[in-house]
Amino acid sequence: MIFSSYGFIFIFLPVVFAGYFFLNRIRYGYAAKIWLAAASFVFYGIGSPAFFPSFLIIVIGNYIFGNFLSVLSERAAKPAPDAAAGPSPSGQSRLLFAAGILMNVAFLGYYKYTDFFITNINVIAHQDIALRHIILPIGISFFTFQLIAFLVDSYRGLTRTYSILDYLLFITFFPQLIVGPIVHHGEVVPQFEDESKARLNWDNVAAGLFLFSIGCAKKILLADPLTTNAQLFFDTVPRLPGFAESWWFSLEYTLSYYFDLSGYADMAIGLGKMFNIDIPRNFNSPYKARNFQDYWQRWHITLSRFLGDYIFRGVYRRGSRYRNYYTATMLTFLVSGFWHGAGWTFVVWGLCNGLFVCAAAWMKRRNKHFPLPPAFLLTAIGVIAMRVLFVSATFTDAWHVYQGMVNFASLRNAGLGITGYYSMGRRVMVAFFLGWALCLFAPNSGALAGKFKASWLTLLFSGMLIGLSLLSMNNGADFLYFQF
Repeated sequence: MIFSSYGFIFIFLPVVFAGYFFLNRIRYGYAAKIWLAAASFVFYGIGSPAFFPSFLIIVIGNYIFGNFLSVLSERAAKPAPDAAAGPSPSGQSRLLFAAGILMNVAFLGYYKYTDFFITNINVIAHQDIALRHIILPIGISFFTFQLIAFLVDSYRGLTRTYSILDYLLFITFFPQLIVGPIVHHGEVVPQFEDESKARLNWDNVAAGLFLFSIGCAKKILLADPLTTNAQLFFDTVPRLPGFAESWWFSLEYTLSYYFDLSGYADMAIGLGKMFNIDIPRNFNSPYKARNFQDYWQRWHITLSRFLGDYIFRGVYRRGSRYRNYYTATMLTFLVSGFWHGAGWTFVVWGLCNGLFVCAAAWMKRRNKHFPLPPAFLLTAIGVIAMRVLFVSATFTDAWHVYQGMVNFASLRNAGLGITGYYSMGRRVMVAFFLGWALCLFAPNSGALAGKFKASWLTLLFSGMLIGLSLLSMNNGADFLYFQF
């Protein structure tokens, strides 16, 4: 089930919303939480029924590990017990922490990277081990990061013993369960514990519907036609594509990924708002960035926050020769690339992004910078080049697209040639030019939400976007990040 579907909008959401606030209204707050958690499990079970039992095991398993680690951290903060009494709490904590992290990494590795490792073993060792073709469970990369963050903070003594119900809502709350934003227990659990947030708030409902309608329109009206059209090109990249089509379809995919993922984030944040839960912002006009440091502070903000908190800061040591900013940055982006997909193109994509961020940091430390127009242009070219690598099935396909981007001879021989090569369609053309205009010149959804005031005008605007989206919803596609 996806947000931009008839079943979700007309059945699932109204039933869950009405049941949750009805139970709270008659002062059955605990039952309301059970209702919301159960609905979230149903939501996930519909999307990944075969994986659902394993999902339950990993979620409950992390709760048990996290609670034990929290208790041991509290004990470690007290005077040390008699050494003869047994192993020290710190030793137990390290053992439990290692076991918990290994459980999550093994779980993610099995489902996401088994075929990747088998393929590489076959190439290196000249073997012919059959691939497993394991179906990737929806959202596994996202909720695994949340589980790991919870364990790390429990080990550090930064959590407390949460109730099982509040913990389950933190992990499984359906708006952010599958594609994020990646939420932190410290910002979500207190909201579920706050009884004032259990009361129906029509202002929040209006604000939530406003954001949901924007996200739905981004996904259905802009991302889907652009993705479908660009995929036709990247599925069968010619050996030497023309200049115009190489740039056009690369720009299409660059745009569609932004509207697809930011559209989902807007819908998730809007849905959370309807339930009085504030979900963190995930995008801040990334295509207005002037360097790659700036870009990664604007793109997928909650992922960057997670990687910064749990990878970068775990490596970086100020004043260290071998654990300096550049080493920590490269390792962080190596993890990011490997997390995004089981393939060497993703690893190289991560490392290239790391190099660009290091270059931006190097210039900043030496107080060097390009004027705004060339800085923006160079960053945009880098972002587009990285998107080509990200969406290409092989390095060869990516290289052919890069060659096409400098294939100026094709302009002399065939002009633009795009319409004759691929069927564009009016909808795609409108989505392309409107999308880039919105990205570069319009305020983003976060800015609009910050200024939101419920009125008949905003209600009309939201209704118009939802209505237009509903008309095209039969042609909707899954979110691009479902495969990650």
